[in-house]
Amino acid sequence: MFNVISLFDGISCGQVALRKLNIKVDKYYAAEINKDSMQIAKKNFPNTIHLGDVLKIRTSEFPKIDLLIGGSPCQDLSGAKPDGKGLKGEKSRLFYEFVRILKEVNPKWFLLENVIMKKEWQDIISNLLGVEPIEINSSLVSAQNRRRLYWTNIPNISKLKDKGIKIKDIIFDDNYKVFSDERIENTKVATKNYLKWDLSGKRYWSQQDRGYYKNGKLPTLPRANPSNKLNIVLENGKYRRLHPIEAERAQTLPDKYTEGLSDNKRLAVIGDGWTVDVISHILSHIPLTENSKEDGIPPTNENV
Repeated sequence: MFNVISLFDGISCGQVALRKLNIKVDKYYAAEINKDSMQIAKKNFPNTIHLGDVLKIRTSEFPKIDLLIGGSPCQDLSGAKPDGKGLKGEKSRLFYEFVRILKEVNPKWFLLENVIMKKEWQDIISNLLGVEPIEINSSLVSAQNRRRLYWTNIPNISKLKDKGIKIKDIIFDDNYKVFSDERIENTKVATKNYLKWDLSGKRYWSQQDRGYYKNGKLPTLPRANPSNKLNIVLENGKYRRLHPIEAERAQTLPDKYTEGLSDNKRLAVIGDGWTVDVISHILSHIPLTENSKEDGIPPTNENV
């Protein structure tokens, strides 16, 4: 018996990580309110027990919980929003629901994920959870730069090895939504990882004014309006959008995992999820009895 509660479950990347580790889950409870995310979770994991709004969860009816996981909303904590209210913000204060449920169900193990944030907010979380966070960049296991903090009581988390994965390694369709723009050639404003041009005409070099080189890494996949922010540089003044399958690969999800939504919705729910191989690496350190794993199936995660 291995029971899990996932708060802010999204597209259920936690279940993908557990499946990669061949951990046999009896009941998987998921708190989520986004209908697109719930659709994808249910498609891939029909036995998911959706609980709805985390604020309405009452834990008295749960069986013994072995693992509590969650990535509480980061909008008020992110450096992309310098005037954010932190843990007092409307979205990010939902972290305290993780604390509430953690205390009420008293699981054997827990894992909380969130963005790099101000030290004062990080310290509040650490004090309430009783552990210091581990910082891991998804770039070690994927073609995406994604620095995140992970708070967990799972012991002895080893360091991830850098797999050296680049954008060129996750290409699915180089003819997907190709555009031409002479400003790409005329501007020639470049960093080691991307080319900048004034695609929007606003002259402030925002994220949608970047094209990423295939020999480099993608930025952190965004959750809001993603379609015009994920550009790959081609030759001869051309660039193209990131295909949803390439976004899935950047989050180390299975190909077509989010199939069933529009391309833009797929990109949004993928960006709102976890990098699966980072989560599976952390969860692989849970001490498990043999009957907690599927019989006769070797682990599929290279980092285990």
